[in-house]
Amino acid sequence: MIRVLLADDQPLVRAGLRVLFADTDDLTLVGEAATGAEAIDLARRERPDVVLMDIRMPGTDGIAATRVITGELPDTRVLMLTTFDDDEHVYGSLRAGASGFLVKDMALEDILGAVRVVAAGDALLAPGVTRRLITEFAARPAAVRRSVALPVTDREREVLTLVARGMSNAEIAEALVISPATAKAHVARLLTKLDARDRVHLVIHAYESGLITPS
Repeated sequence: MIRVLLADDQPLVRAGLRVLFADTDDLTLVGEAATGAEAIDLARRERPDVVLMDIRMPGTDGIAATRVITGELPDTRVLMLTTFDDDEHVYGSLRAGASGFLVKDMALEDILGAVRVVAAGDALLAPGVTRRLITEFAARPAAVRRSVALPVTDREREVLTLVARGMSNAEIAEALVISPATAKAHVARLLTKLDARDRVHLVIHAYESGLITPS
């Protein structure tokens, strides 16, 4: 059973999602919060698998709450759910440790699917978010982007570049003419070497370090 904490300051949103989760066999709500501070307290107590986190809430906002939760509870994944999808919120959410970013106009079934994806340890972004994230790095002056020597092989750099393009392990395997298992192993080693929570943070770390550059 995937244990989910819902944090949103809109009662109607919480009510709708509560009904949605009640109709599933593999997802259960372990708590609801109307502020970021409440979300932090509930996460500490319940230790959910996934937190569905609104960005704009009174007091401590969703980004600040996400930073605390991911810092204290490394096994808890945060999925940002918001009506806003501008660059500032996308980048801020992901840098705070979120593993996904969705907008509230998505189909409800897609939100459930996103929770399952993130709970399984993968990362998920709404369409267009990856493009805006990369644009954020491309717009930065070269001097701002750090250049750090990282312990990756030439093959791992190739894999990382394809991950940054949004390719799955199967697509990476096909592009590099290797087996899916080998592609998966390369990604796993990269996650370990770069100390990344998931594929999204792997890409962020790679861009910030200068290991790969936007094209």
